[in-house]
Amino acid sequence: MTLQELYRKLDYVNHSRERRAEMSALILDNPTLMAPLMEIAFRVDDPVSSRACWVMEFTVKRNLSYLYPYLDGFTKNLERVYLDSSVRPVAKICELLMESYFSEPQNETRRTMTDLHLEQIVSACFDWLIGEHKVAPQAYSMTSLLLLGRKFDWIRPELKMVLEQNYAAGSPAFQARARMTLAKIDRSTTAS
Repeated sequence: MTLQELYRKLDYVNHSRERRAEMSALILDNPTLMAPLMEIAFRVDDPVSSRACWVMEFTVKRNLSYLYPYLDGFTKNLERVYLDSSVRPVAKICELLMESYFSEPQNETRRTMTDLHLEQIVSACFDWLIGEHKVAPQAYSMTSLLLLGRKFDWIRPELKMVLEQNYAAGSPAFQARARMTLAKIDRSTTAS
């Protein structure tokens, strides 16, 4: 399937789980389609890019390893994503990567990701947390940054400061996730 054919198929994807799952199954059956899917996902000014991001999220939820050969391009382009409907699935993918990375001392995610990949995720997550974004990507960013604080000791104090500064202006959902994250930061600080 060519990039143009994949693009046309993505035009029929909508918010329904069924449509996203159908397209994800196509990618899972044809792993070589991950490269053109990502290329479309990072055409950040194109509304179809959001649909590619939804499918990419669905795909990596089922098999995270499909993303490994493309981590350089994925993490390098994170800072470019700005459409709300693209930021949410991309932030979720970052959360999935971080949960996998920190799940065991030795796993495929940890062997595949470099410090540069992690630093690019840190930068994107702080941008999504501080910027004018909806609660879901901010919540995913909190989780990712909390986990990344295990590797980079400067992150947790920064994260704590950002959450405390933005707490009062945040929505009830933001405040709930921030309270949970701050409690985990405090527990980790007292345990040290």
